[in-house]
Formats: sequence, structure tokens, C-alpha cells
Amino acid sequence: AISLSLPAFAAPETFVIDNSHTYPSFSYTHMGFSTQQSKFDKTTGKVTIDRAAKTGSLDVSIDTKSVNTGSDVFNGHLKGEDFFNAEKFPVITFKSNKFKFDGDKVASIDGDLTIKGITKPVTLAVSSFNCGPHPFAKKDACGANASTKIKRAEFNASKYVPAVSDEVTLSIVVEAIKG
Repeated sequence: AISLSLPAFAAPETFVIDNSHTYPSFSYTHMGFSTQQSKFDKTTGKVTIDRAAKTGSLDVSIDTKSVNTGSDVFNGHLKGEDFFNAEKFPVITFKSNKFKFDGDKVASIDGDLTIKGITKPVTLAVSSFNCGPHPFAKKDACGANASTKIKRAEFNASKYVPAVSDEVTLSIVVEAIKG
């Protein structure tokens, strides 16, 4: 009877990023004419969350060589030294140990973003966060939409500023399956 009256203690759960349903993307203003959007096709990492304790961590690695603008020529341009310098810096990372909750939902994630070997603190605003049973994987899963704004100049990628905006919106649409 004593054990029935004790509260249940949740443990941290770890989820592995599903690359086929995770799309980091970025958008920027191009010469005042339009907002261009591009994405990365290869992402790895994990999410650890303790919903009862309202804590979590996130470790994301984005393959810079997987940049996808819809144009092979432009992809090559962005992989070059003026922008991602993919040969020297093949990975963009975001690492966090600080989740902020609004009730039971993750509202934001503070962490360190590293691009071209330069690390800056950023806050990802989380617009959607849901966990539950995945109908196909037959395991628990979590998914989220998160975004932040950064300045290209802070990451040594300011070519063509101001014609091409310095401000870039970085968005991460992520799904992760319990490991």
C-alpha cells in the first residue's frame, strides 16, 4: 500500500533524430526582391528529455555538404569559402542543456550554435512540440518546430551584405524516435 501512494518518477528519455523527417532550413532576403529558402538534407543527433523534471538536452549535427537550394550551381557556391566552407567545416552544430517549458510543453531551447568553427549562444523558439507513440516505428517519438534569427557576419559569412540580408532565419523541423 505504501508503494501505491508514492509518486511516479519519470526518467530522462533519449530520442534519436530521424534524418528522413528532420529538415534544418534557412531563409534570407535576396536583394529586397524575395525571401529565399534553402535546407540541409543530412542531420544527425539526439534529444534527451525529462518531462517530469522539465529538463532536456539537444545535440544536432548538420552536414554542410548537404545544403540544398534546388540548384547544383548555387549549392556549390554556398559550400565555398565565402559561406559554409564545407571542406574545412563539414558540420554545423547546435548543443543545448537548457530547455524552458511553458506548462508541459517545451517553449524554447538555449544553446550554442557553431558555424565555420565560430560558436555563439542562441535561443531556439519552439512553436510546436509533441511526444507520443509513433504509429509506424512502434516506439515513442517527439517532434518539434523551432527557429532563431542569426547574423551571417557573426559567423564569417557576410559576402554580399547588405544586398543579401545579414539576418538569416534558421529553422529546424525535427522528429526523433526513442532509442
